[in-house]
Amino acid sequence: MAVYLHEEDLPEGVLGPGAVAVDTETMGLVTPRDRLCLVQISDGSGDEHLVRFAAGSSFDAPKLKTVLADPAREKIYHFARFDLAAVENYLGVVAAPVFCTKIASKLVRTYTDRHGLKDLVREILGKEISKQQQSSDWGSSELNEAQREYAASDVRYLHALRDQLARRLEREGRSEIARACFDFLPARARLDLAGWPEHDIFSHTSA
Repeated sequence: MAVYLHEEDLPEGVLGPGAVAVDTETMGLVTPRDRLCLVQISDGSGDEHLVRFAAGSSFDAPKLKTVLADPAREKIYHFARFDLAAVENYLGVVAAPVFCTKIASKLVRTYTDRHGLKDLVREILGKEISKQQQSSDWGSSELNEAQREYAASDVRYLHALRDQLARRLEREGRSEIARACFDFLPARARLDLAGWPEHDIFSHTSA
């Protein structure tokens, strides 16, 4: 298992076929304001690839964009709504089809309100991950080892979580509604980007 850091694009041929786990790191939580700094991606074989974008980047990353936009590759996220918005806003592609472990968790782990990645990895896989670097400066010109490990750990376990949560969705008869939620996520991300991040346009109220 190794963590590889790349500048501005993904090298050719580093990912195997099939689903990829994806995560992003940004300068903050307001997508149009807080630039994309890092995209983490893994094919589940044991290596994680981190693609760093410098300040002033043109985000011209054709190899990475090809993988993210490939309709034959499922993209596994934890809280896909945020990552989809960041990828579309900065890289200009819709990184779907989607499996979101956070939504899957909320649909099948109704016995708890703890749906963070750390909680899922601990309960379902019996592993521990650190969240100490979650609020660090991802725009720095150098990423330290702790930042790299944190970023890699955000995609390291997503394939295994997807497999376990898919079984639970099937067991509870919720696979169909989960798929409908996943398919809607690119549109939900576009609503966030267009100015409706908090308002529920499906509610009866006018707010």
